[in-house]
Amino acid sequence: MEPTQENLTLYIEALIFASDTSISFVDIHQVLQSSFQKDFEEGQILAALAEIKEKYNDRYAINLVEINGGYQFLTQKRFHPIINQLQIQRSKKKLSQAALETLAIIAYKQPITKLEIEQIRGVNCDYTIQKLLEKELISIAGKSESIGKPLLYSTSSLFMDYFGINNKSELPKLQDFDEDLNAIGERKE
Repeated sequence: MEPTQENLTLYIEALIFASDTSISFVDIHQVLQSSFQKDFEEGQILAALAEIKEKYNDRYAINLVEINGGYQFLTQKRFHPIINQLQIQRSKKKLSQAALETLAIIAYKQPITKLEIEQIRGVNCDYTIQKLLEKELISIAGKSESIGKPLLYSTSSLFMDYFGINNKSELPKLQDFDEDLNAIGERKE
């Protein structure tokens, strides 16, 4: 059975909904092609995506967002305060201060070795890096050319999804932060 444009939209909507991370255009195309044994035109899929975007635009609590090179349903910004309260209640799974610091270093300095992270933080990072790998927020990006060929770490696509960014250039710049809030110790005048 060959899907109509309306059915195609529903199939694509179901794929996006069922995906726990953003789903790329290529993945959508490949799943449709293998499911229906038919090659779909790019325009058909783009039209369906535009229809889904329009359907959810300001009518529902969620909308279709292009993120990390793919598509994902996310709650609209106006609902972030209530979602934030839910996240606070589920804070048992949140990252420790050490994990956040390590993740920030990796995000801004990637690819980076464990030794470089430890030199910046001033403490051993074995446990923290292991936990970030288990949570799939970072990944091994290869090996360094330095002595001993240590592993290089970088952020994963799950990191991009989790923080709602498409690439490293969308990370906040240091000048975006209030200097007084980020100062350590007392300021002498």
